[in-house]
Amino acid sequence: MKAFNKYIPLLIGIAIALGIFIGGKLNFTDKSDRLFTTNSKKDKLNRLIDYIDHEYVDDINTDSIVDVTVNGILSNLDPHSTYIPSENLEEIAESMKGDFVGIGVSFYTYKDTVTVIRPLEGGPSIKVGIKGGDRIIEADGQEIYGAQWRNDSIISRLKGEKGSKVKLTIYRPLEDKTFEVKIMRNDVPIKSVDAAYMLEDNLGYIKINRFAESTYKEFKKGLNKLIDKGANKLILDLTDNPGGFLEIAEQITDEFLEEDKLIVFTKNRKGRIEKTFASNRGDFEDGEIYVLVNENSASASEVIAGALQDNDKGTIIGRRTYGKGLVQREMALGDGSAVRLTVSRYYTPTGRSIQRSYENGNKDYYHDYFERKDNGELSSASNIKVDDSLKFTTPKGKTVYGGGGIIPDEFVPIDLKMNNETVGRILASGIMNYFVFEFLDKDRRQFASFSEEDFINTYNVSDKTLQDFSDYLNERARHKIIFVAYNDEVKLYLKAILAEQLFGTEAYSRVLNTNNPMINRAKALAKHSQLIN
Repeated sequence: MKAFNKYIPLLIGIAIALGIFIGGKLNFTDKSDRLFTTNSKKDKLNRLIDYIDHEYVDDINTDSIVDVTVNGILSNLDPHSTYIPSENLEEIAESMKGDFVGIGVSFYTYKDTVTVIRPLEGGPSIKVGIKGGDRIIEADGQEIYGAQWRNDSIISRLKGEKGSKVKLTIYRPLEDKTFEVKIMRNDVPIKSVDAAYMLEDNLGYIKINRFAESTYKEFKKGLNKLIDKGANKLILDLTDNPGGFLEIAEQITDEFLEEDKLIVFTKNRKGRIEKTFASNRGDFEDGEIYVLVNENSASASEVIAGALQDNDKGTIIGRRTYGKGLVQREMALGDGSAVRLTVSRYYTPTGRSIQRSYENGNKDYYHDYFERKDNGELSSASNIKVDDSLKFTTPKGKTVYGGGGIIPDEFVPIDLKMNNETVGRILASGIMNYFVFEFLDKDRRQFASFSEEDFINTYNVSDKTLQDFSDYLNERARHKIIFVAYNDEVKLYLKAILAEQLFGTEAYSRVLNTNNPMINRAKALAKHSQLIN
């Protein structure tokens, strides 16, 4: 008994501590059955899902209800906080990582057979000699052709663990032969730098389509190549670039700004400010920079344009950018899904936020974007609406505005011929890619003698090929599509896709850039700058 008595004070202390802990968790507005709930407001959703799961009259997929609920919650926050279902997370993660593990081919199922459009640059297939037009008819001895094979099933057969091998049986129509190759699955780059080439003797061009983990390395490689070729002026094309990782945009901006120049700063809900400054490692600090932007350039693209503009560095050319100044962080939800939640706002060096207002809800927010086209802003700089209360001044006295995108220093109106609704609809359907592949597949030998340079400079799509495409399109379209007013534009896109399937993504950009109004304006400014100097 005495031995037990000496533990009584300790037991009483534990009981008091436990009582304080439980008391702190109680919500005295709840009924007794909820007294041990950590947060009854948060638990309301769980309770509702349980009721539906166990008591509702019909069988319901509660997972789908949760997805709808999560999306509903996020829609009441801001336009850029988003939910990523588990089935989409891997694909999105691969895109932002900048590579995936596989054999590295772009393909489509042509007449029930896996047909290579082209092997991807830097992937395993190109190293073992696979070519555009090759048919993959077996993988590890199993036939993968026939109507029962869907693209997702084919991809699952071709993808696998890094370092694993797959034996493919290939049929090559051009040589009428069948052969086998063993391919070791490896990292396949998903390129975010579409092109890096010289436009003129000292003027280089780089096109970035998004800001992924690999983008800075790709950009740096391209920049170094251009510097080695004599570039001291650069066109950085960020048109239609929706953004990505903020830190990647900061690294790229650092290549152009002198040490200790402010690049960007962020502010979270607690008012904590984090500033990012340029280092001394920039390789293009003394070069001239021209940044191309348009109404689809967003987020990280706007960080670069805003940082350079606010530091009086270079020239921003094009049209007002999208207007996204919110920073998201991806957070796992525990079931394979995730949420990208807005955690801070970013500000350009002069202190301006370029985020468009969303106080009237997401529907109004996205409608405001489309209003730009209706009010003529894409065709004339005089139609750009600015808020004088959001006026800022750069160190050299230039006036810049916040509140809805970066307004360029040099306005270039939209090319209504290249960006018309009819051609846009044709491109979005993907049917032009299929036509080009089948056109090539009939006789690839006609292009065997072309180098990339020769093709870009001398090849022209014939009127017959254009008519063949029109027939091909309308055989497959629900409604007849007439594009006679845009014949030249359709020919240019056909040539660009031909170039891509023959030579790669850079060739596609080079063809489309042959008469690009923004590039032409940048060339003129670069030439004028040279005359002044």
